[in-house]
Amino acid sequence: MSLLQLQSVSRRFGALKALTDISLSVEPGELRAIIGPNGAGKTTLFNLISGFFPPSDGQIVFDGQPIQTVNPAELVRRGIIRTFQVTEIFRSLTVYENLRIAVEIAQGVNMRPWMSRALWKRVDDQVDALMHRVKIADKAYRVTGELSHGDQRVVEVGIALSRNPRLLLLDEPTAGMGDEETHHMTALIRDLNKNQGITTLFVEHDMEIVFGIADRITVLDNGTMLAEGNADEISNNPKVQAAYLGQAA
Repeated sequence: MSLLQLQSVSRRFGALKALTDISLSVEPGELRAIIGPNGAGKTTLFNLISGFFPPSDGQIVFDGQPIQTVNPAELVRRGIIRTFQVTEIFRSLTVYENLRIAVEIAQGVNMRPWMSRALWKRVDDQVDALMHRVKIADKAYRVTGELSHGDQRVVEVGIALSRNPRLLLLDEPTAGMGDEETHHMTALIRDLNKNQGITTLFVEHDMEIVFGIADRITVLDNGTMLAEGNADEISNNPKVQAAYLGQAA
């Protein structure tokens, strides 16, 4: 059974048709890329999946259950976790503090006036594991706002992982990064998917990254689904070349 299914999904904002008749399935363990020109509907698609607003038509199914009317907080509890184009972190806090807050919220202990020594150690161990999981433990006590853009994005991914996602949505995870930062993030995405088994759906403009790591690629254009397939199928598709890849050449 597919983990995520969109069945004839459309979204209108007044007279504007942001998405029209989108149908796709994401399988458990898949690494799926969403590509398309600016204004193609990629972020709108993520907003529908993560519950920020419902589709105008169609159905969204996650783990066999319709979710198009489920609110974002409940979707997080069910395991749909996303990052955004603009990095969402506490810039005045350290890496450790950012991840500790995330773990405490995920464990439901953030409002306790005090913690037992055993609980404190359990949370601390989970934070340490997260830092090693995203390979940023060497910067644990650096103020996050002083880190490079790439490292800040890594911290944000660590925050997302604190919720143990079943479906991870990454919105332009390498945007604005240099070559070394891009390599680190790309390796992290591949590791989370292939070695840690996290089903991942990501929006990306860098075609080298998309063709290098995605199992399947969905192409949007003007709010419609233009094509779907593996890297070879997409790169050789004349419609995709005309609508998107050709523009990037």
